[in-house]
Amino acid sequence: MDTSAKTLGQLKATGWQPKSVKEEIRNNLMTALKNKDTLFEGIKGYEKTVIPQLQHALLSRHDFILLGLRGQAKTRLIRMIPQLLDPFMPVVEGSELMDDPFAPISPFAKNLVAERGDETPITWVPRQHRFAEKLATPDTSVADLIGDVDPIKAATEKRTLADELVINYGLIPRMNRGVFAINELPDLQPRIQVALLNIMQERDIQIRGFNIRIPLDVLMVFTANPEDYTNRGNIITPLKDRIDSQIITHYPKSIDVGVEITGQEAWVSRNGSATNIPYFVREIVEQVAFEARKSEFVDQKSGVSARMSITAMEQLVSAAERRSILTGEPVSVRISDLYHMVPALTGKLELVYEGEQEGAVNVAKVLIGKAVNTIFKKYFPDPQNRKQSGAAFQSVLQWFGKGGKVELADDLPQAAYQQRLAAVDGLEDLVRKQVKPSAASEAFIFMDFVLDALHQNSMLGREDLDLNMTYSDMVGSMLGSLGKFGDDDADDNDDPAQYF
Repeated sequence: MDTSAKTLGQLKATGWQPKSVKEEIRNNLMTALKNKDTLFEGIKGYEKTVIPQLQHALLSRHDFILLGLRGQAKTRLIRMIPQLLDPFMPVVEGSELMDDPFAPISPFAKNLVAERGDETPITWVPRQHRFAEKLATPDTSVADLIGDVDPIKAATEKRTLADELVINYGLIPRMNRGVFAINELPDLQPRIQVALLNIMQERDIQIRGFNIRIPLDVLMVFTANPEDYTNRGNIITPLKDRIDSQIITHYPKSIDVGVEITGQEAWVSRNGSATNIPYFVREIVEQVAFEARKSEFVDQKSGVSARMSITAMEQLVSAAERRSILTGEPVSVRISDLYHMVPALTGKLELVYEGEQEGAVNVAKVLIGKAVNTIFKKYFPDPQNRKQSGAAFQSVLQWFGKGGKVELADDLPQAAYQQRLAAVDGLEDLVRKQVKPSAASEAFIFMDFVLDALHQNSMLGREDLDLNMTYSDMVGSMLGSLGKFGDDDADDNDDPAQYF
């Protein structure tokens, strides 16, 4: 693109032709699709759902709204729309409305072009300056979005209030020939939403006190959370009718996609070096969010943001980093670090009444436990399915049945950590047989994983005391509950291995 033109006459000589912002985006999108360029880079899980629908809306020259629960990359998506604009756009120099030199709409630009003709100075605006967004808040006014008469400007420039040059334009007119986004649209007061009707349909604005109408060329995009329709506000029907496309966003549909998103967004590289996190640990972190999205204790209308998994992963890594600082050893995650994610979960879970009774911390720990159990069954036999597991856990449970205990303190050095896990009969053999870990350090994390999963299946007891976890044999009623996995006529032998 030739951006050397400095006047209207020079611009005409280059052969540049004006086009509407929607046509500009449409043309650039078509070119990108033909060239198979990567569009909306970094957005995961929407390749076959949201992104094609978004492309259809842009090809149709539609204003659109992204409708979805929190943490579904709605804002991130709309901030990528300007990538489809031309790198630079010519405007009348000094114009507040980014006036097209060939068709100015503001009084300032009209007067300047009429006065100087082909000598009218122009400037080139980069694409990043052609996008603006506003978070809808209850105190947002029509003046903020559309504009109003500015008495101070009138007094300073010694103009009457009837002079169009005293208009102080709002955010939307200033994005003429650009993209304007409103986040959380239902939060706008209905009377403010009414002010948007002319822009959406007639593509113009009218400032109070003036009979003029200013035609605007702008792509309007919105985001909204379905929860807002009942909790904080609504989109008035006439405005909703004028929004051409409604695109529904969603959470990751698979664990692998969730792991990819969290891996991309979470801060896990500490002190310039990446933290080695086994893939199954990443799966557990993501599974916590999946468990929360179907939990009876969590308000599903509020959703469970993808940010929860991201912050949870950062907490897990920080727990490992803290231990590394205390012991002077490399950062290495453990299963016990999962339970340090609780503060990242409790602040992001909207609980229903039953969940509030249970307590946010207890609900968070239950979700972690369910996630551990779910992912465990991907790598090991189901401990509760006798036919599937056979005698897989027999040696481990017999060792604990004879009085064995494993105490894993949070700041336990790596050598002692491995030594205590290796002392459990059959544990290392079980891991190497079932998962074939690629490294010795990974094998011990899997061994830790087995103990916690057996606890989640009520086959081992676990005592949590401050920063210590102690695994031991089940006692009393907890042991008795294992009877359902055996035959109806099973005897009262206290050896857990009897069930395998």
